[in-house]
Amino acid sequence: MSEYQKPDVIFEDNHLIIVNKRPGEIVQGDKTGDAPMSDHVKQYIKEKYNKPGEVFLGTVHRIDRPVSGIVMFARTSKALARMNNLFQEKKIYKTYWAVVKQKPAHLQEHLIRFLTKNEKQNKSYCSKTEKAGALKSELTYTLLASSDNYHLLEIDPQTGRHHQIRAMLADIGCAIKGDLKYGFNRSNPDGSIHLHARAVRFEHPVTKEVIFLEANPPKDPVWDYFVSIV
Repeated sequence: MSEYQKPDVIFEDNHLIIVNKRPGEIVQGDKTGDAPMSDHVKQYIKEKYNKPGEVFLGTVHRIDRPVSGIVMFARTSKALARMNNLFQEKKIYKTYWAVVKQKPAHLQEHLIRFLTKNEKQNKSYCSKTEKAGALKSELTYTLLASSDNYHLLEIDPQTGRHHQIRAMLADIGCAIKGDLKYGFNRSNPDGSIHLHARAVRFEHPVTKEVIFLEANPPKDPVWDYFVSIV
């Protein structure tokens, strides 16, 4: 296992633990064999609460490795089942920030595309018309701010398809900064892309309290600039 990285916890109680993921971390184990974030969160819980034996941790959802931001885990099987239900019922509302080079044609737009996933390439392709095997994907973007070189978009996805934000923004000519896979012209030095899971809102699965959380993007000059003006 790689060196322990203390997670950036933004919410925790007996039922849930919600963290701000760094770009480059994987949420769950994959073929790389790198230690997943879930291992680090388990270790954090074990040390903080002095728990003997195996720690239960359920992964509620994932975000791509080069993406940063909010990731939710459940600390009990009951909370995991209830959070999964909230996702299926589309009662978890997520907001993303993306930095793009090309200014979009509209200040705000609702996009509908049909996405086909290529497993071999780990990439999704957009179509404006229905195709066999393609999944309907929806999001709304809003232009929040602009700098001399880049534009900050806020994205509200209405579906949760594979790479949907990356693919759909690229489809309108607005590839995300650093995202070579979807047509940006150069990578970021650390392999990240400028896509960040910024906020989440949902009803707590046990207490029924409305939870609203925001997570700051990673520190870098581009993100720092936009955080300072919005």
